[in-house]
Amino acid sequence: MSEKPLRVCYFGTYRSEYSRNKSMIAALRTQGVEVVECHVPLWRGIEDRVQAASGGWRSPLFAGRVLRAYARLLRRYRACGDYDVLMVGYPGQFDVFLAWLLARLRRKPLVWDVFMSIYLVALERGLDSRSKFTIGLLRRIERLALRLPDMLIQDTAAYVDWLHETHGVPREKFRLVPTGANDRIFRARQPTQRESGFTALYYGTFISNHGVRHIIEAARHLRSHPEIRFELIGQGPEQLMAQQLVQEYGLENVTFVDWMEKPALVERIAAADVCLGAFGTTPQSLMTVQNKIYEGLAMAKPVLTGDGPAVREALEDGRHVYLVSRADGAAIAEGILALQRDPDLRERLSRAGQRVFVERYGLNALGRQAAAHLREAAHGG
Repeated sequence: MSEKPLRVCYFGTYRSEYSRNKSMIAALRTQGVEVVECHVPLWRGIEDRVQAASGGWRSPLFAGRVLRAYARLLRRYRACGDYDVLMVGYPGQFDVFLAWLLARLRRKPLVWDVFMSIYLVALERGLDSRSKFTIGLLRRIERLALRLPDMLIQDTAAYVDWLHETHGVPREKFRLVPTGANDRIFRARQPTQRESGFTALYYGTFISNHGVRHIIEAARHLRSHPEIRFELIGQGPEQLMAQQLVQEYGLENVTFVDWMEKPALVERIAAADVCLGAFGTTPQSLMTVQNKIYEGLAMAKPVLTGDGPAVREALEDGRHVYLVSRADGAAIAEGILALQRDPDLRERLSRAGQRVFVERYGLNALGRQAAAHLREAAHGG
């Protein structure tokens, strides 16, 4: 007799368009899991969250917005019907408290995909200098939130170690589901247009853990190689700094492009010769394998990224990815030059990288892992 399909209520004010949530939901559905989304938006964007974390949460207007959002969320929850597991999406540090109450009332297990510490994100964005009280409050809220669910999902063992050491959460409470990528969107393809020369591509949100400054330094080291060009796509806090450095150095081998919709971005990745990952030295950067790394592998592109414990846990240097020292523009430049001069190496990395991605980090692989963890929670394992 076949096992009854698992029914999961995916709950919260989570970022519905964020890649982790979209991939998690899609991955679970590949395994026949019925995912009912119980979602109400709360945040209007990154600046909105930064403003709230900087002290804007004290505003009566913000409090009213939160109350209205949770009232709407409760109405949607009542319409969701029965389920086997209540799962809180990312970020869920505040949603967990309501979710815990609802799960207990129905005697259902609660699982939270933590994914990232908002306390750590706030620290890395320097919000402690704006409001030490808010940062301290965030830490206490997150510490308490982590104790409520029956199971916690995280993407790397390194991040689990950090959460254990920072908040005292037992390691055995965690299960791992890597970040991976949506291979329905990011998959190998021939570019419709390809420029001459050799393109090293960065795309992202220009945050400190990406180490964009060091990519610009690599471009400075390679200014005598006009055939090598850098393309930086996206927007974010360190974009202006990067543009100012390019102007200061008088670099002509760097192009900035505003953020693109997915189809156009996929086309630019397909046209690139090497995809650049993350080179920062923040805890977040070291503990995470960034989306762009997996997305490059999914598209069978050679990926060059900064060394670190999390990426070495997931991928093999020289086989799946090309690792270089972090915060080191010269090392990034040397790595790009090595890849540019060795097409056979690029081909080997592309093939092996795509193969390991399909085996471990595509939607089917992620879904198998996530569904197994949720079934464990549902059966009281």
